[in-house]
Amino acid sequence: MRLGIDLDGVVADFSGGWIRLYNEEFGTDIPVEAVDSWGAPPLLTHFRHMGEFWRWCSNVNSRSLFWHLDTFPDALPTLHDLDRAGHDIVILTTKPHWAVSDTFEWIGRQGIPTTEVHILDKKWTVSCDIYLDDAPHQLRDLPAHRPDRVVCRFVRPWNRETAQTVTIESWEDFARFVATSSAADPNV
Repeated sequence: MRLGIDLDGVVADFSGGWIRLYNEEFGTDIPVEAVDSWGAPPLLTHFRHMGEFWRWCSNVNSRSLFWHLDTFPDALPTLHDLDRAGHDIVILTTKPHWAVSDTFEWIGRQGIPTTEVHILDKKWTVSCDIYLDDAPHQLRDLPAHRPDRVVCRFVRPWNRETAQTVTIESWEDFARFVATSSAADPNV
């Protein structure tokens, strides 16, 4: 199956990354648990709006923020297991133009098993059998535009359960869900 996998908030620890770098640069002690909504940075930092936050992200220690991110535990082993099981890992991520090259380099450094990467906002334009995302707007748009596909919501404080998505609490849950879906799909 084609698995459409988001990066930030799903594979890459975006909140943990920006908070770590912000705390180091500005001498603060913001806990990762403080991020409980989409667009939280202006609520937790000195940035007055997201535009200021994104300007800072474009040049953190001479690279974009996205170059510095860590992966979530179990993300890479699970992606490798899914790849070995014959699934196509299709990366679907949204990035500002200044982060594109750092994103490709990050994917390579992490060893993400993919031959297909799409950097775009309208993720539904890429056909996948199962999508995995955490962004509230993607969790609305994907089922609306791909009602015949499965959309999995990676549970985060900034997203909510909907009738159109499958709740995924961990990478182990996702692997189990894909295995179950694969067994039921005669085309796999």
